[in-house]
Amino acid sequence: MSHFDQPEESSQPQLVQEAVLSRMLGIRTILISGEINQEVAERVISQALILDAASHDPIRTIITSQGGHVDSGYAIYDVLRYLESPVISVGAGWVASIAVPILLAAEKQHRCSLPNTRFLLHQPSGGAGGQASDVRIAAQEILKLRERLNRLIADETGKSLEQVSEDSDRNFWMSAEEALQYGLISKIITSQTEIA
Repeated sequence: MSHFDQPEESSQPQLVQEAVLSRMLGIRTILISGEINQEVAERVISQALILDAASHDPIRTIITSQGGHVDSGYAIYDVLRYLESPVISVGAGWVASIAVPILLAAEKQHRCSLPNTRFLLHQPSGGAGGQASDVRIAAQEILKLRERLNRLIADETGKSLEQVSEDSDRNFWMSAEEALQYGLISKIITSQTEIA
């Protein structure tokens, strides 16, 4: 075999990644992991739309993320809500910041968590520089974004907006049990057979 017949070493990880993605789509599961950004949003949205077009059987999302770009997270949330297929969210590891609203894209009875998952609510942050007027506009946008996130969490958990605003004013960590009591999830599971 000549060196032309052998796959390049650099393509091996990509081939493995494509094989894993194919298998995940085959079992109607989307992994949402790492920092939420535009690239992750495009990947998740594409997979969700492909699965929804194939059938309206449930789509499972496994979420393990420290959060990230708010608008990318909202894009994922909105598209998961837009689908005709029911969405099942499973929190794993940690579900923090904008990853929490992504988890909330599933109806409450379809939101669950593995036992050792931790959840984090906090207010959005952002750096702004430049002229005073630009800093003021950025600060106003962060306040509007905070209000929108808090209202979403309040609506989905049954907590008051005031309670969520107070809780998210600083880093507010919850265990799986505390997230269950808070209303973020409806069930703590140890096996996929427990998913309704």
